Amino acid sequence: MKRLSLALALAAFAASPALAFQCPADMSQIDAALETASLSEEELARVKELRALGETEHETGDHQAAVDALAEAKEILGL
Repeated sequence: MKRLSLALALAAFAASPALAFQCPADMSQIDAALETASLSEEELARVKELRALGETEHETGDHQAAVDALAEAKEILGL
């Protein structure tokens, strides 16, 4: 049981840096898509809000929250 717990903890720890590297790529992709996106004012505001939230979460180290926020922004943009 200890080995399983240790393995799960190590897997979660190892996944964090991978998520950290995804955030800047997602933010760049969102920024590029915003230049040509045809969105309503509400959608545009929401995408910008989610993008800013994703950047903040990334900078504070909560990479899963950043990935989730950026994924929602990408979904609105149709990416």
